[in-house]
Amino acid sequence: MKYGYGVDLGGTTVKMGLFAENGELIDKWEIDTDTTGGGVNIPADIGRAILADMNKHSFDKSDYLGLGIGVPGQVWPDGTADAVNLGWKRLPLIGQLEEMTGLRCVGDNDANMAAMGEFWQGGGKGYKSLVLITLGTGVGGGIILDGKCLQGAHRAGGEIGHIPVNPAETRVCGCGNRGCLEQYASATGCARLAMDALAASDEPSTLRSSRKVDARAVWDAAKAGDALAVSVAGQFCDVLARGIAAVTNTVDPEVVVIGGGVSRAGQLLIDMTVQRFRRYAFNACKDTPIVLAGLGNDAGMYGCVAKLL
Repeated sequence: MKYGYGVDLGGTTVKMGLFAENGELIDKWEIDTDTTGGGVNIPADIGRAILADMNKHSFDKSDYLGLGIGVPGQVWPDGTADAVNLGWKRLPLIGQLEEMTGLRCVGDNDANMAAMGEFWQGGGKGYKSLVLITLGTGVGGGIILDGKCLQGAHRAGGEIGHIPVNPAETRVCGCGNRGCLEQYASATGCARLAMDALAASDEPSTLRSSRKVDARAVWDAAKAGDALAVSVAGQFCDVLARGIAAVTNTVDPEVVVIGGGVSRAGQLLIDMTVQRFRRYAFNACKDTPIVLAGLGNDAGMYGCVAKLL
């Protein structure tokens, strides 16, 4: 049996896990992300944490597959990484990690790593291709075709959240454009749809007395039968379904996997989205399964190890 480390680098914490090559998660832990000084200390912090864990085990160096890392940005073929939120611009990440740990290191965008994780051991296990869509603060994604992650010429493959869905939108997306999918089909977008609906009518709704009108409140109210919340959930799923149709009509995956915080809405989210997806998808793609992700916040770590295999 061989073993590998998965490292999921976030803006606040770095999640790490030791895995067996069969997918068993042996141990996981996390450290704080030190973003001071343009994030220059992050590789060394990761390296020290990995070395400390290696010293806990009696494995030979040859027992390790290596270390995989997911980055909130781009990892280029030469091993350098860009991550605006961390202050990285062509940081020699892979070389630094290999030098510190003595392990083979691979890296990719964190959303791509999450897609690989779901493909390997999660909602996409058993398929040869998938699209992962993560519904969080924004909308992320990753595309796996014939077992390989779609990178794109500019390392922008899988930027599903920035599919344009509303040319009439006046508000600006975080990317600088207007009318992107994530402006509606994210946790932030769901809350905004709800606030717009509350402001546009006097319709009674339990959301009016909610301490915080967020995506969770909307979906909880929808499950309880609140008519306004059901309408907002329908708007959310309609836009999401159009975005999914745009992707499936382009890459024709075997399965679409939905993850991220909003996916905790569960089967209602899936059922409402599937119903609308079938209106928009190309005939050959209408029956593409849409399922919930299976690995939660650990998907990125799993994907990092999958990339080592």
